[in-house]
Amino acid sequence: MTDNSPGLEPVATFCGNCNCGCPQLFVDPAAEEDRRIVITDDFGQRVQMSADQFANLVSDAKTGKLDAVAVAAA
Repeated sequence: MTDNSPGLEPVATFCGNCNCGCPQLFVDPAAEEDRRIVITDDFGQRVQMSADQFANLVSDAKTGKLDAVAVAAA
């Protein structure tokens, strides 16, 4: 999935090996600080969060706190 909202800066595409539309990560520099990070899914939904919230999510992923979720989804 490509989010065509103007001003979104693409950061990463998750999966990318298919044509079904993949979750993507964007930065919206024009958004309020608490909504600057945008994650879209392959169903057209989006989540917006602050850079601090996203940093916490990344930190949790790096330390393995989210591993059980990834295993359960597999």
